[in-house]
Amino acid sequence: NPPEYNGYKVYWGNGAQIIPPHDQGISGEIEAVGPARDVPLMAPDEARRRGLRLEVGGDVGRAYLDAILGLRRFRGPVGGLTVVTTALHGVGARWLRQALRDAGFTKVHEVAEQREPDGGFPTVRFPNPEEPGALDLAFALAEEARADLVLANDPDADRLAAAARDGTGALRSFGGNEIGVLLGHYLLTRTEPPPARPLLVTTIVSSAQLSVIARDLGARYEETLTGFKWIANRALEVERAEGATFVFGYEEALGYAAGTAVRDKDGISAGLVFADLAAWCASRGTTAWGYLEEIQRRHGLYLAAQRSFTFPGAEGLRTIRRIMDGFRASPPPAVGGLEVVSVKDYQRGVGGLPSSNVIAHELRGGSRVTLRPSGTEPKIKYYLELRVEAASGESIATAKARGQERLDRLAEDFLNLARERGQPG
Repeated sequence: NPPEYNGYKVYWGNGAQIIPPHDQGISGEIEAVGPARDVPLMAPDEARRRGLRLEVGGDVGRAYLDAILGLRRFRGPVGGLTVVTTALHGVGARWLRQALRDAGFTKVHEVAEQREPDGGFPTVRFPNPEEPGALDLAFALAEEARADLVLANDPDADRLAAAARDGTGALRSFGGNEIGVLLGHYLLTRTEPPPARPLLVTTIVSSAQLSVIARDLGARYEETLTGFKWIANRALEVERAEGATFVFGYEEALGYAAGTAVRDKDGISAGLVFADLAAWCASRGTTAWGYLEEIQRRHGLYLAAQRSFTFPGAEGLRTIRRIMDGFRASPPPAVGGLEVVSVKDYQRGVGGLPSSNVIAHELRGGSRVTLRPSGTEPKIKYYLELRVEAASGESIATAKARGQERLDRLAEDFLNLARERGQPG
């Protein structure tokens, strides 16, 4: 990752990232130690002898690949699909390459300029697959190779972006929610034998469409705060308490967990499953875009957008606080002409979730607008989702275009409401 994002993750014995009270306990122990230079270090040989230092061997990588290969649901031929991959100068290339090869994908083209780890990220302005321009090299290679599918990992390979040909042959990128809906529906409906109590989990800022799919198909559904530590730990809790089987979890920022092989978001396993899904679609004479339309016709069409604004420094923090306080003190009766039917202030605790500085406005008709400060940057983020009813005989493409105009108006109206509550500009 870029230097300003350097850090580390800490996992508990259950395989998931730590949550309270473990995080506070570990922090307390770290603070009690004193300066790192004063900490006595055990000799490596002594640490090995006492079982405190373990070297990770190649058998762990092989076990991981075998586990994620078990996530495939399509057992037909996949070699006809042409795939382009990019690691965006990160660590994922060898793992995605091997996973696809082991699954039978033989027409795989890697973006050579982005294959090897390079912390300078020389070919992109910012190494985030969501950033405009980050996938330009991948798309260029896809057009050269006439690829059916593009799979992109971020540098630490825990997220996945994807693009596929639509019915016209054009290569189009999926949004984070669209990938989540596709993977969730695919794993839920293609798992054999089906679990007695399948479980889907997502976050309070991701699309409500997964909840509709779960309801329609009889699956257990949970929502958590933003962050995969919450998704993974909640899945473990429900599995333990109810005997449920965790099938899939996701957050809209391109993070996906398929099954229980990895108790965190994982871009390699997600990429493998998405390729598997695309091969299954091809066997049916369609594409992932065609499959998404099938899902939308059956379970509803949801369009999502996000707006974020950066306010640096101490004054920026005050601005963000003023906006959040403004919406708490004066919740709008309507947004974009849609009545606000309920307001969820997660700072007060909602549905048993820990307190969090998030406000969600549920709108009539199944739409919603959610706002929260970023947990890592001096930003405030607005998440907008519009539920669109396709008219009888109306194509999904036409309904999307009509809905997009309405979503743009919804976003503009909400921004005006934010300005009235302290947002500059």
